[in-house]
Amino acid sequence: MTTLIAKKLTLNQVHQLLKLNKLPNGSFSPLLALEPLTEFEQQELAQIRDDFENYLIDGKVLEGQIKLLVIGLLLKLAGFYRSPIKIHLEQDIDDIVIEDEDRKITGRFDILAINKEQPTATDVAFWLLVIESKNSGVNSFAGLPQLLTYAYESLELQDLVWGLTTNGTDYRFVLIRQGNPPTYQQMPLLNLMDSESAMQLLQVLKAICKLQNLMIGDG
Repeated sequence: MTTLIAKKLTLNQVHQLLKLNKLPNGSFSPLLALEPLTEFEQQELAQIRDDFENYLIDGKVLEGQIKLLVIGLLLKLAGFYRSPIKIHLEQDIDDIVIEDEDRKITGRFDILAINKEQPTATDVAFWLLVIESKNSGVNSFAGLPQLLTYAYESLELQDLVWGLTTNGTDYRFVLIRQGNPPTYQQMPLLNLMDSESAMQLLQVLKAICKLQNLMIGDG
């Protein structure tokens, strides 16, 4: 059996191997209820942005730094650190076996938020958000093939999962759904360095965090 490494796949290969169909770009409004941010949340968000900008000024920010300086803090501010949600870091995906092609895909996702207290029908934890990060010198789009591959694994057990690929500055959300064929839809690109866009970024993260029960109920 031929083994393929997820991070080396192109987007076209992911489409072909996983039979994924790209839908036209969507918008957040029909899918998520975005609530106004509190004054405290806006202040914390501005501090995260200012601190990250200080690192950008010095040059390329590495992937590990981005996880510590931005992603982790945004997830905490959005509520992802609170029970029953758990954060998993750099975990191997189960091998994805491609039927009729004698191939399998292996890889390791960066960050996964799950809800252990709201299991799927097969008693496996529900995936809320899959995150793939890149260093600041790489376009956030470059993480899309990996993100889709990792998120695809969850579709065997649930109807949909949200994904996010980022380079610390740009944030590209994707909604991946079950179907025949399975589909994915990209949302508007958000930018941490723009104050209005940054606020929407935090609103989206908070909405995904709060939508967990609804998503499971629709499964």
